[in-house]
Amino acid sequence: MEDSNVKLMELGDEIVLRPRFKLQLDHSSEWALEALENAGKGTSQFVITRIDDRVFIKIPKDKQHFWSPQLDLQIWDEEEEGITNLRGLFGPKPAVWTLFMFLHFGVAGLFISFGIWAYSNASLDQPYAVQLLALFLLALGWFVLYFAGRMGKSAGKKEMQAQYRFMKQTLQL
Repeated sequence: MEDSNVKLMELGDEIVLRPRFKLQLDHSSEWALEALENAGKGTSQFVITRIDDRVFIKIPKDKQHFWSPQLDLQIWDEEEEGITNLRGLFGPKPAVWTLFMFLHFGVAGLFISFGIWAYSNASLDQPYAVQLLALFLLALGWFVLYFAGRMGKSAGKKEMQAQYRFMKQTLQL
């Protein structure tokens, strides 16, 4: 039973860099977690790691590239309603995501700093062309980071679809 607002196969049309989805399962959470864990033992296509109610579906190290995605699944039972929920999140490896966010925050911090410096110089009737040039270059740098993320997402799109198909087949969806 797929959520109506989730269209995983239309990954290229979305602005988000880390696509998410939510499903409701017909089985218990423990059944789903064990099914995924057991499926990982029988395949060399993916590496499956389970930690409590989370399952990570990753590409094996020898097949990975810089932008290889991983699928993070969280599976839990709703006690009152007897419903099993699954939330999925596609994203790059945590080290890549951390580097990417560090660069974004670095660009944002420098942009704010140069903006304050430019405003201060303008208020004091001092030249501020260098600060405006830095602001322009930092904005350009942010766009480069954004489009690099989009390119990375499209580079890992086939792997994301393979991970999603594997999850659906394993959980009999």
